[in-house]
Amino acid sequence: MNNRIALTMGFLIIGVLVFAQPDRWQQKIKYRIDVKMDVTTNRFTGTEKIEYTNNSTDTLNRIFFHLYWNAFQPNSSMDVRSRELGKTRLSDPNPKRETDGLDWDSRVKDRISRLTPEEIGYQKVHSVTINGVAQKLKEHETILEVVLSKPMLPKSKLAMEVVFEAQVPLQVRRSGRDNKEGIRYSMSQWYPKVVEYDYQGWNANPYIAREFYGVWGNFDVNITIDKNYMVTAGGDLLNGNETGFGYEAEGVKVKPTAGATLTWKWQAHNVHDFMWAADPSYKMITRKTANGPLIRVVYKAVDSLEIRWQRMADTCALAYPTMAKTFGAYPYKTYTFVQGGDGGMEYPMGTLIKNASIGTAIHEWMHSWYQMMLGSNEALYPWMDEGFTDYSSTRVMATLRDKKGFWYESTYKGYFALAKSGFEEPASTHADHFNTNYAYSVASYSKGAIFMEQLGYIVGDAVRDKILLAYFDTWKFKHPNPNDLIRVAEKVSGMELDWYKEYWINSTKTIDYALGNIAVNDGKTAITVKRIGKMPMPVDVLLTFKDGTQEMHVIPLNLMYGEKPAENAIPRTVHTAWRWTHPEYSFTTERPIQDIRSIEIDPSQRLADINRINNKLVIPD
Repeated sequence: MNNRIALTMGFLIIGVLVFAQPDRWQQKIKYRIDVKMDVTTNRFTGTEKIEYTNNSTDTLNRIFFHLYWNAFQPNSSMDVRSRELGKTRLSDPNPKRETDGLDWDSRVKDRISRLTPEEIGYQKVHSVTINGVAQKLKEHETILEVVLSKPMLPKSKLAMEVVFEAQVPLQVRRSGRDNKEGIRYSMSQWYPKVVEYDYQGWNANPYIAREFYGVWGNFDVNITIDKNYMVTAGGDLLNGNETGFGYEAEGVKVKPTAGATLTWKWQAHNVHDFMWAADPSYKMITRKTANGPLIRVVYKAVDSLEIRWQRMADTCALAYPTMAKTFGAYPYKTYTFVQGGDGGMEYPMGTLIKNASIGTAIHEWMHSWYQMMLGSNEALYPWMDEGFTDYSSTRVMATLRDKKGFWYESTYKGYFALAKSGFEEPASTHADHFNTNYAYSVASYSKGAIFMEQLGYIVGDAVRDKILLAYFDTWKFKHPNPNDLIRVAEKVSGMELDWYKEYWINSTKTIDYALGNIAVNDGKTAITVKRIGKMPMPVDVLLTFKDGTQEMHVIPLNLMYGEKPAENAIPRTVHTAWRWTHPEYSFTTERPIQDIRSIEIDPSQRLADINRINNKLVIPD
């Protein structure tokens, strides 16, 4: 009898533990892609054999594909959107900074409108067949709608074959041919890609040069191209002993290719995209990281720049232990930095990078955590990718350089400028629909980075660091949304934090606290703090006395239902929580006013207070 009870209790405990884990379904996909590139015409033909698994509880009557390169045509949505944004003036022209003061992306401007027929990009799908039956196709510029002849039931699979052709556009944004550095082919967003279907439905966003979202799956990609071209990719090469170019195993002598072309066989598993690049003058260097992936750096051979690429590779290898310890382990065997594109653009297992910028390289690699492994919907929540990547890469670079002071000063200044500009929109705005590039950029990058740094102010930096790892471990490969992040933070910290997301992300309300009246009562000093801004926050007030001693006065926000642990050895007093409805708060120190040298709100600078002039008072002798 006792054994039965114990067994039953065991099953109940297991059931509770399983139920406690996030169990959000994910669609799955397998691609087998074969393409043949003509380097003379810059066109290629291809086929895709796709196995698509519908793990949802929904019946699907259609499937959408991305056809990104159709954006690189005059009068496309991307073209018109760029030119329309370029009508907004943000500042006066400044010749010294080579800026015209307008809001368009300087890499795009009106360049698409001036592309010739030989320079435009296109992706033409000739057919999509399922079990030999051609499906009805509806093209919507950069989105292809496939109307299924037979509905796809929940928990089922289907096999599709896609026949397509494409012309590589002159490089304008991210992908394309013949960029400014002379790279022949930067091949991202190059194949018909199945749109992600999740618990919110199809995410069929037309491409206007913003963000990405995809289905995790496996890629087997065969690329046939002129044998003089070296091909690299975000993935693992299966036939390096046949291709050579540094991919062959040590000691292997590569046999000459008889024909004019060479086929490169690539593989990438559990990723949501596949990028490759090709150039006849590419060179490659490698670095092994401590308990991490093999780093490949592929760049256009220019002797004078060789040392810069070497230094970049060295630094990235040194950075990995910090990245893994702070944010989680990178699970793939390789990571490749590829010279190409127009700046820095992340993809699974690799990135396109314009030059040997160490800061850009670290930033793009950190995208592997927040976009490639966690995979939040960038269109809906760009701050969860760009912002957290900005936060983490800044932190990694500062750690490597043993940087002193406040690491995020420039990030906060960028946000302060937007908040005072009149252009700010909530960070929750869909990435495609911000009114300005300026508002999108700062909300996604700076405000997103501040979200994480300021979270350390609310819960304590050490607790925030536990949240970072718990968030990664809980939600990797599951497409977390903002509420998923907040729930992890609440469980780790023991505080309620939904208010923080609502104010910081879903509104443009600002933080502004100020020191108010100072009164003397029975030899004690009463200090008043005023909330001027509309966003409530917990408040730390540091008192420094003339004898050199200090006191930290911590005022929690009542919405938190808790307070952070002590972060240093300064004696502290935790006061009664400040009710968010009340614009003023007073607390008392036992020390007389004549002992006080200064009073300062948040000496750590982590509180994003838009007016810090009124945050510190120095009392004269």
